[in-house]
Amino acid sequence: MSITAATHYPELAARVASQRTALPEVYGDVDFDRLPHRLALGPDDECALPPWAASKRPGLLADERAVQLITTTTMLGDVVADAYAALLGQYPLRDLIAMLKTACREGIEAVPDPPQELVEFIAAMEDTPDWIDLGLIEQGARNSRVRTAYLSPLLIRGAFLGTFMNTYSALPMALTGTLSGKRAAKRVHETATFFTVTTLPGALERHGAGFEAAAMVRLMHSMVRYHALRRSERWDLDVYGIPVPQIDQMPAGYINLYLLAVRAKRQGRTEFNEVERSIVEFGRYRCFLLGLPEELTPSTIDGILQMFYAYGALLRDGFDQDTCGALVRSTMDAHLRQNETPIDKLLDEVEKSYSKAFFVQGFASGNRRKAREMGVTLRADDVVRIAATAPFFLGRLTAAEVASRLPIIGGITDRWVTGVIKRQLGAWGNAEFTSDHSTYSPTGA
Repeated sequence: MSITAATHYPELAARVASQRTALPEVYGDVDFDRLPHRLALGPDDECALPPWAASKRPGLLADERAVQLITTTTMLGDVVADAYAALLGQYPLRDLIAMLKTACREGIEAVPDPPQELVEFIAAMEDTPDWIDLGLIEQGARNSRVRTAYLSPLLIRGAFLGTFMNTYSALPMALTGTLSGKRAAKRVHETATFFTVTTLPGALERHGAGFEAAAMVRLMHSMVRYHALRRSERWDLDVYGIPVPQIDQMPAGYINLYLLAVRAKRQGRTEFNEVERSIVEFGRYRCFLLGLPEELTPSTIDGILQMFYAYGALLRDGFDQDTCGALVRSTMDAHLRQNETPIDKLLDEVEKSYSKAFFVQGFASGNRRKAREMGVTLRADDVVRIAATAPFFLGRLTAAEVASRLPIIGGITDRWVTGVIKRQLGAWGNAEFTSDHSTYSPTGA
């Protein structure tokens, strides 16, 4: 099978093929007609689908559209952001960051003599496609704020660990030096900050903080991609394909939408309700700002579920202790709060307990022994912490969700919740959204 000849997705295939000519300094050595080993295309290949979904795999492998979509986007990078990151040979990193931030906050015209790569990068983010309903974005952000304020801080570490469950998708993180505690904390902060700050009122407007955060995340991913392809001794194109491909960004951007789809499906529904629809559109716009194509941003219940299952069915299974295990352990050990006061340490331990439980259920199918082998040990004191605090956390979440839907009180509740989110962002500290190439290891060690 040739990726560049994908009959069901000719425009995506053309984008993949064009990367080599559009940016030869990054993609010049890539043969886009060769399928990397990470793709589990054989019926007997072990894949990343959880055991309870294994029965879906034969049907997914027989679905040509699903197979072509996953294989094509496995080789799709981010040319406009990659081209800007490739300017590292001409500009210091701090200058690239400063110019990008200025362009986001004040407009490209505020950057003195901006490089053409920056002009095209910003223009691509400003060019909102017609498949995004901008009228629902702010409503979706508001409908996402309560859970962002009261649930996400308890689960963000556990959800972040999910990106380390597979050697093929986790290796780029290892190459950036994320195996150390401080670097691991920095990466969790950046991920948490992006998904949190984008829910604030007006954050995704053209000059909002969320728009800027998305641009910085894209630059960070592009720097990882650039260094992995051009400077790493460990990156093997025949094994891993493109570093941080667009398909690998879909699970993080869509995990909350997947959970919405699962709940709706269990309730016997075939369509999202009004509130859910706004949250889906909000999530799709965030993914667009991160560079994902329309094909990776489904808007229906069945489309979202199909996307996740197809991704797992075609990603080769692999968990090695030197990469995945080390990333999991360093992330679990990291102290995420900015301060080291007794209350901050206590809150950090409580959050770790919830993240461990989330990991055990979400990524080890409830098997504590399997989770322990992966680097996460759910102990008796973790269970006690969860049991003691769950009534408070769940009660607060439920009360806020109910109040947010009431007339008059809803507006007051939203302002309060917005304040909670801002305080949470303050507790995490400033996220730099950068990838410092001086910390990279050619081998990931």
